[in-house]
Amino acid sequence: MGEERFGEFVLVRRHGEVGETGEGVVAELVLDRPKAMNAVSTEMARSVAAACSALAGDQGVRVVVVTSTHERAFCVGADLKERNSFSDAELVRQRPVARGAYTGVLELPVPTIAAVHGFALGGGFEMALSCDLIVADRTAVVGLPEVSVGVIPGGGGTQLLPRRVGAARAAELIFTARRVEAEEAYRLGLVDQLVPAGEDRAEALSLASRIAANSPVGLRAAKRALRLGNGLDVRAGLEVEDAAWRSVAFSGDRAEGVAAFNERRAPRWPGE
Repeated sequence: MGEERFGEFVLVRRHGEVGETGEGVVAELVLDRPKAMNAVSTEMARSVAAACSALAGDQGVRVVVVTSTHERAFCVGADLKERNSFSDAELVRQRPVARGAYTGVLELPVPTIAAVHGFALGGGFEMALSCDLIVADRTAVVGLPEVSVGVIPGGGGTQLLPRRVGAARAAELIFTARRVEAEEAYRLGLVDQLVPAGEDRAEALSLASRIAANSPVGLRAAKRALRLGNGLDVRAGLEVEDAAWRSVAFSGDRAEGVAAFNERRAPRWPGE
């Protein structure tokens, strides 16, 4: 397992190697600012964006799992102590840096999973929402409380939450700024999988390993079709899907997948 640090507050761990058994490389993007419950400062936002840029450019990565080193929090959102010290001009300058962290996660070209325990609030929940799947344990508390401090969810929350739970439910959650505990969050579809306390990371990594056994070319194309087709009418969405299909139909992975199926063996994905 290799490790690489991005600044003081973000760590990337690599799990597994691509081999003949079909296991893939899983990258774990670790939020590591425990003294501040992973509050996203300017420095931390830059580090998240840098880590995502590196992962996006690494063709060996098949799945990314976002985790936390803090025992009681995934991420509590923006660093409001830092924000309180900003002038208006500084806040304007910091905005694209903050956005870069959330869009970095959102635009990763491979499947992404958030492993959530404890508090995932504001930007912390938005970082989880930027992932394709959210695994939460029973200690999880999620929410978008931004209107309670005079702002709005600005890390994608107003756009990503309604895509998960519908416009009216998203409006209720954002307008009330309420916190939602794990059981209700799972029932409402705010998280996708609920596991016993302390098992969110292990289950997310296990899920990532199962996903990573599949074709890296297929996974990237499937994610592209899912993301680009979201919100389009069916006809337009089917054109997006067809373009994604054409991008994989003549790939080495497709040839290997069909051959492995017919030869009743595990595929050895060329990844191209």
